[in-house]
Amino acid sequence: MKKIVTILTMVIFLMACGSKSAQSVHDVIASGNLKEIRATKTAISEKHKLLEQQIKLLDSAIGALDSDEKFPLVSTLEVKSQTFNHFLDLQGGVKTKQNVLIYPEMAGTLLKVYVKEGQKVAQGQLLATIDDGGMASQVAQMKTQAALAKTTFERQQRLWDQKIGSEIQYLQAKSSYEAQESTVKQMESQLEKMNIRAPFSGIIDDVIKDQGTVVSPGPGSEIFRIVNLSNMYIEVEVPENYLGSVTKGKEVRVYFPVLSDSITTQIRETGNFINPNNRSFKVEIPVPNSNGKIKPNLTAKVQINDYTKENAIMIPQSIISENAEGEQYAFVAKDPNSKNEAIAQKVIITTGKTQGPDVEILSGIQDGDQVIKEGARSVKDGQKIKILNQLAVGTR
Repeated sequence: MKKIVTILTMVIFLMACGSKSAQSVHDVIASGNLKEIRATKTAISEKHKLLEQQIKLLDSAIGALDSDEKFPLVSTLEVKSQTFNHFLDLQGGVKTKQNVLIYPEMAGTLLKVYVKEGQKVAQGQLLATIDDGGMASQVAQMKTQAALAKTTFERQQRLWDQKIGSEIQYLQAKSSYEAQESTVKQMESQLEKMNIRAPFSGIIDDVIKDQGTVVSPGPGSEIFRIVNLSNMYIEVEVPENYLGSVTKGKEVRVYFPVLSDSITTQIRETGNFINPNNRSFKVEIPVPNSNGKIKPNLTAKVQINDYTKENAIMIPQSIISENAEGEQYAFVAKDPNSKNEAIAQKVIITTGKTQGPDVEILSGIQDGDQVIKEGARSVKDGQKIKILNQLAVGTR
C-alpha cells in the first residue's frame, strides 16, 4: 500500500508541472521570433517527456492494483511410460537364390522349345529338346542287345545251377550282360541330356535362344533364364558395433519406395565374418512375395529393431535445449492448481536413443510429469505460468 501511495504522489506532481499555461504554438510561429520558437519547442519536448513518465507510472499503478496477474501461457505434455522400439535404418536390394541361366549339356540343334516368357513351370518340367543326332536309335539297339545278353545269362545261370557247362561260360555270360546294362544306362543318361528341364519351380523370365538354333555347352549358349519369386530375400551390411543387438529373429520393417508398399519380417541369418574394408557384417532378411510384385534387384529401405525398452520415457526433441556447459534441459510445470497455474522448473536431463521426432529420456523426467511443450523457449526457471492446454499422450 505504501508503494501505491508513493506512485500516486509522483503522478500528481508531474501532472502539476505540466499544467502551466503556455502560449499558443500558432501565435509563437506567427511572431516570427526564432529565439521564442526554439524556446517553445524545448518546452513542449520537456512536457512530452513528462507525459511519458506519467504513463509509465500509471502502468505501474495499474499493475500493482490489478488482481488478475498476467502469466506466460504454455501448453504441456503429460509424460507416460511406454514401450520404446528403436530401429536401425539401412538400405539394401532384393535378391533371390533361384535366379539362374540354363545352359545345354550337349551340342546340337535346338529342336523344340515348349515354354514362353512369363510362363510358370514346375521343377523337372521339360522346357526344350535338342536334336539327338540318332542317339535314340542307338539306345534302342543297345537295349535289344542288352535284352539278348540278359536272356543268354539267365539260361547259362540255370545250366550252371544244374552243374551243366563250364564256369567260364557262366562268367562270360554274366560279364557280357552287366556290360550291356551299363552301356545302356550310360547312353540313356547321355540321351536325357538332350532334354532341358526346369531345375526348380519358377517363372521363365527370358527365352534367349530360338527354336532351330545350334547350341553347345559353355559361355554364350544360355537358353533360358528362370526365376523363383517366392524365395526372395534382402541382404544388408550392418556396422560391427551392432553385432550384439542385431541378431537372428529380430523384427525388420521393409519399405519398397517404387511399390509404395511395406512388409514386416524377421532376420533369417546373420554373417559370421566382419568385412575389414567397411567393418560390417551381412544380414539376410526373407521377403514374402505371395503376389509376385517384388522383383530381384528392387531397392528397399530396411529398419531393423536393435533396441527395445519397456516403460521408457519419451518426449519431443524440439522442446530440449542446451546450456553453456553442454547440459541438456527441459521445463516441467510443477504443482499446478485448480486455475491451471503452475511453476516452471528447469530440469537437467540425460537422453538416450532417438526415433523420429522423439527422444528417450534416461534421467531428469519421471512418469506423470507435465513437460512444457508450447512456450518452453520463453519461460524462465521458477517463473509462474498458466497452462492453456494440456496435450494428450502422444500428441505432437
